[in-house]
Amino acid sequence: MNLKTVFLAAMLLGTLPVGSSLAATPKPLPNPDRPAVTPRMAQGAAVSSSNVCPAMKRLAGFGNSAPGLRVKNLTSGKTICSLHSRSKRVLASNTKIFTTSTTLGRLGPNHRYRTRVFASGRLSRKGVLRGNLYLKGGGDPSFGQRRFLNAYSGGEGASVEKLAYKVRKAGIKRITGRVIGDETVFDSRRGVPDSGYATSPYVGPLSGLSFNAGYTGTSFNSFSSNPARLASQVMARELRKRGINVRRSISLKKTPKKAMKHGLVARLASPNMAWMARMTNKDSNNFYAEMLLKNLGAKIRNSGSTRAGTIVTERYARSLGSSIHQVDGSGLTSTNRASAADTVKMLARVRTGPFVKSLPVAGRDGTLRNRMRGSAAQGNCHAKTGTISGVSALSGYCLNGKRKYAFSILMNGVRDLNAAHRGQDKIADLIAKL
Repeated sequence: MNLKTVFLAAMLLGTLPVGSSLAATPKPLPNPDRPAVTPRMAQGAAVSSSNVCPAMKRLAGFGNSAPGLRVKNLTSGKTICSLHSRSKRVLASNTKIFTTSTTLGRLGPNHRYRTRVFASGRLSRKGVLRGNLYLKGGGDPSFGQRRFLNAYSGGEGASVEKLAYKVRKAGIKRITGRVIGDETVFDSRRGVPDSGYATSPYVGPLSGLSFNAGYTGTSFNSFSSNPARLASQVMARELRKRGINVRRSISLKKTPKKAMKHGLVARLASPNMAWMARMTNKDSNNFYAEMLLKNLGAKIRNSGSTRAGTIVTERYARSLGSSIHQVDGSGLTSTNRASAADTVKMLARVRTGPFVKSLPVAGRDGTLRNRMRGSAAQGNCHAKTGTISGVSALSGYCLNGKRKYAFSILMNGVRDLNAAHRGQDKIADLIAKL
């Protein structure tokens, strides 16, 4: 099955962008954590916290051999139910909980990535730049062509067309040198440990000068072999469209220090970090998760690598009393591990508006659009799904008026994914009824 077929199949599963008030999330792309459809649930009677735990424990064993469960009342601080909750489990895409909450916590919900243009030569009064124009990536996963952004993220993102317009407004009419792409804010690895750090079907090529989320265009059926080169080529073309004479071919190189100090021509900011978190979590976007992780490494440790990013997330979790062994940002690699107890500790400490709003809502949107429909959880539980081979997870919050709970259901040794989903859905329904 090719990528386009998987993409179309995912669309048919019914996951659509969220409402415009929160900005659109990307359409479902090839992803093991694809949206699931579970049977509509009937509303039942309210339950008591004194007798609900045995039922939750039984449900946590549905379809798997190694469940981990923790449910906590966030108001009283009391643990409602616990099953093997201190045993480490493979997280799958629940890893994104740690990636996005760390990004929001360390950089802030209003932080933005910036793609900048620098000139290395002298600009004459007639608008002739006698030198090179550098397109320096800032690790922005949203940078791309306007038509791509329209198809991928509801038009939200940083468009190359707008950046080219800003260069023209700066007075440049001709460039005697080259348009040179600079992706050096990140290392040169295109993927994560799961794929031997190469591009995989589930993560587009990572780059400090990312373009079109790693795709070659709006067909979503092929990845670019070199996103920075593609970005530079399109930038040169957009400059020509705006009347700027660019004759020489593009190149890739690090921006000179002198140009960075004195030669800023234009810059373009991404949407803010709250939007980035929604893009990552709603439809479990692996590409965005890995870009956020590398950005954490670049911003906090001055090293745009996956490993540097995981050091930041692990230390942030420890600072909040939680713990994770993290090796990538998305959860694709099977060695991302944490316990249900530590996941709930993290959720309890990072319960801010931007983070909660980034999570799929039961029966409403994202990877939970077609789950828990008709139940008490619908519209009240915000949770991150997680699926890779042999793993299924659901962790998040059930918020119903004054009653607020954090929960984590981590299932390993999954032999029946549908049964695992039914068990998770029923647990969430029980929590929402407490």
